[in-house]
Amino acid sequence: MKLTAIIFVVLLTGVIFYAWLQGTETFTLAWKNSGRQLIGFAPILIMAVILAAFAETLIPKSFIENWLSNDSGFKGIMLAWGAGIITPGAGIVGMPLVASLYKAGAGLPVIMTYLTSLATLSFIKMPIEAGFYGWKITFLRVGVSLILPLIAGGMTHLYLMVNKLQ
Repeated sequence: MKLTAIIFVVLLTGVIFYAWLQGTETFTLAWKNSGRQLIGFAPILIMAVILAAFAETLIPKSFIENWLSNDSGFKGIMLAWGAGIITPGAGIVGMPLVASLYKAGAGLPVIMTYLTSLATLSFIKMPIEAGFYGWKITFLRVGVSLILPLIAGGMTHLYLMVNKLQ
């Protein structure tokens, strides 16, 4: 987490400096846009972090061991595939949840399946996509993406087995 924070500080310093070089108007507009986005995302992000912490605390260890661990096999991968599809809020909710579940003992194949499903199959974003490029392309994209999370989970499982990391 420290490395991530350092990278973000460096990037942020660079873009702030670049905006400052563009002049007062650009610099001020960038800060106004940042504030607007922060106000919009902060409540969701705060709720997502709290949800993840509660999930980590409330999900029984036996559930994680039976359904989400490296030993859960295909049933864990299928559960993660479905959960990624229905998670509201996509990455902003999913990422803190994944961090908590991983910390609680969820296996990497399950995590990779969930993250891939969340990124490629989230039902929440389908109406937005359809608004941009129509239902035909949206359904085609979702259809050809259905197998991707399962491949990601399976390949992660295979990688862990071959490298004896499981």
